[in-house]
Amino acid sequence: VTLPYAFLHMRHSLKYFDKMRCLRKRSAVSFLGVLVICLLFMNLYIEDGYVLEGDKQLIRETATHQLNPERYVHTFKDLSNFSGSINISYRYLAGTPLPRKRYLTIGLSSVKRKKGNYLLETIKSIFEQSSYEELKEIAVVVQLADFDSAWCEGMVQDISQKFAHHIIAGRLIVIHVPEEYYPVLDGLKRNYNDPEDRVKFRSKQNVDYAFLLNFCANLSDYYVMLEDDVRCSKNFLTAVKKVITSREGSYWVTLEFSKLGYIGKLYHSHDLPRLAHFLLMFYQEMPCDWLLIHFRGLLAQKEVIRFKPSLFQHMGYYSSYKGAENKLKDDDFEEESFDIPDNPPANLHTNMNVFENYEASKAYSSIDEYFWGKAPSTGDFYGIVFEKPIKISKIKVVTGTEDRQNDILHHGALEVGEKIVGSKKGRQCTTYLRLGEFKNGNFEITDVEHKVLFDINCMRILVTKSQKEWLIIRSISVWTSQTPNQ
Repeated sequence: VTLPYAFLHMRHSLKYFDKMRCLRKRSAVSFLGVLVICLLFMNLYIEDGYVLEGDKQLIRETATHQLNPERYVHTFKDLSNFSGSINISYRYLAGTPLPRKRYLTIGLSSVKRKKGNYLLETIKSIFEQSSYEELKEIAVVVQLADFDSAWCEGMVQDISQKFAHHIIAGRLIVIHVPEEYYPVLDGLKRNYNDPEDRVKFRSKQNVDYAFLLNFCANLSDYYVMLEDDVRCSKNFLTAVKKVITSREGSYWVTLEFSKLGYIGKLYHSHDLPRLAHFLLMFYQEMPCDWLLIHFRGLLAQKEVIRFKPSLFQHMGYYSSYKGAENKLKDDDFEEESFDIPDNPPANLHTNMNVFENYEASKAYSSIDEYFWGKAPSTGDFYGIVFEKPIKISKIKVVTGTEDRQNDILHHGALEVGEKIVGSKKGRQCTTYLRLGEFKNGNFEITDVEHKVLFDINCMRILVTKSQKEWLIIRSISVWTSQTPNQ
């Protein structure tokens, strides 16, 4: 009796273990995914604020350099209200905590270079290119991120001498994070076959930026990251504010005002804690500008939102890594002639046959996108209904592109209107005033407020003669004057 029972028990056990092996095979990939997500949560909610030694080793062994935004997007969306800070001690080398919250914080991290030093010129450019009114709304935070205390002391003396009045006015703070707060920077993974010293440099840079972002999280409404070798466009803050206003009501994570590196990348300050933790989580995996692409994707902004002309230019000739030459320049940068439109919030619509996803909204922004419609007929239009009545000083419309120079508006006019009627979706103006005709596909007019006596509710581009060519509206730019009396 005992033998058959034992045999049956053994058969049952074997079947159980077979099932377990199959289950393990099927769940191996998903288990690794869950493990990485758990590590994300562990790092984001860790009680003492920064990654402990044992956790650092575990992260190094399990994190992958091929991050998949689609895989983690729901996890990060769940953290939309996350605001936990990294619990580290900052040394104030110059300046004191801000007495009030500002509109924009400008952050830059600097280390000792083997050749050249551009930090003082960068700080000077920030202040010199800002008006007195703009200076009231900004805070500049400089992190001296080198472990050479003598270099840090020398830089603090230079900064304090040259920018004493900005420090006293509470516009400039210089900080430092002691070395003991940094994770292990030796023996890291050599992704992309980078030499060991290169991996150490870019990994430390990720941690530097994480600590800087963490410090700046509650100083202002918005934050822009610069490098320590940058020249600024005149009145860049006013331009940034106009762009932010033009994006009101639309979702964005990162707005870019330069196409180079980690220069001119703008964030909501409430996203900084998450970004800081993200950089710490994957600090050894890849350079910071690559990680930023993944972060943006994780928070469901799939496309780059970059504005032209650029507001910030790279001016350094020697890199902070080994003093290597770095001649990168942003050819979209304009220093003096910058004149960004206001483009106040508006509803956009057209009765033209839109090609693929080149919808109407893509013409009404500073982003390098455009509206594209199939061959328009007489009476077709592209309409703009402003959310509030406005006074306009200047209008500029450009059609066609360099590679499609015939897809312009060959015969058309621009009109402005008043007295809105209709439902929210079908709003339009009852009367229109023609301001002029398109010439060679373009239209531009100034001093509109002196030519139009009413507050403008609508604007439209009207096709006055059918054409066989398709129509690209590359950009519509509207500059406003004073707000009309309501």
